[in-house]
Amino acid sequence: MKPGNFDEIIGLNGAKNGPKSIILVGVHGNETCGVDAFANLLPTMKIDNGTVWFAYGNPRAIKTNARFTEANLNRMFKRDDELTETDRKSYEYKRAQFLKQYLDQADVLLDLHASFTPEAKPFVLCEKNALAIVECLPFDLMVVGFDDVEPGGTDYYMNKIGKIGICAECGYLDDPESTERAEKTILNFLTVRGHTTGELTKNKLEYIKMYELYITKTDKFTLAKLFKDFEEIKAGEMIGTDGKEIIKATKDSIILFARDRSEANDEAFLLGEKLNSLA
Repeated sequence: MKPGNFDEIIGLNGAKNGPKSIILVGVHGNETCGVDAFANLLPTMKIDNGTVWFAYGNPRAIKTNARFTEANLNRMFKRDDELTETDRKSYEYKRAQFLKQYLDQADVLLDLHASFTPEAKPFVLCEKNALAIVECLPFDLMVVGFDDVEPGGTDYYMNKIGKIGICAECGYLDDPESTERAEKTILNFLTVRGHTTGELTKNKLEYIKMYELYITKTDKFTLAKLFKDFEEIKAGEMIGTDGKEIIKATKDSIILFARDRSEANDEAFLLGEKLNSLA
């Protein structure tokens, strides 16, 4: 099966009835590892059992190599009353409604992403209900808690409707290894879900739970320094300035996705903490 244009949803059925899964790529159009993985895998892809939908998240953004066109698609999966009027008028909102038709039919979602940080650490973003699947994917770090602190993503939507949502951050977007990891993630996912047969090895995972998302108060948020993803910071350590206000960590934490911001009410960084287990 060859991939067609980016607007398509490519559905493959196995010879036997079985589980239903959806794999999304290009939700952020310039994170191309998943799109490249589809190009490499779909021409010869076969499914033994069940149904798998292979979907391009944001076709317009993929075509222009942009993160999004009018709004962040990965925040459009909230209830309508949680979105702004501008959000609801956007192309990304309309695309989210289209994708929901397939998310609603699937039992499990795999959504492939990449990072703009050259030293990005690959990890899986999900909740505890995905553990048995994530253990068989090519990652050693599982991050939970995003549903509470940063809602609106595809995985958030799946969890809210009683399904399983998994977001795989495959590494730095310009690193060829990110595409290789995306391909392996897809193949392992298909096997652990029972769509194909193959050997699987369970990985030993580390766990981090996110507990806070910092939203900017002014149009000038500046980091105190460049923080690596998952860098450990100490209680009282300065993270940045929001206008004239100094922002500090209130306790020992792990920082993630820290960025300078030039708009108020924008996502500046997340804070988390290590867990010994998910029990």
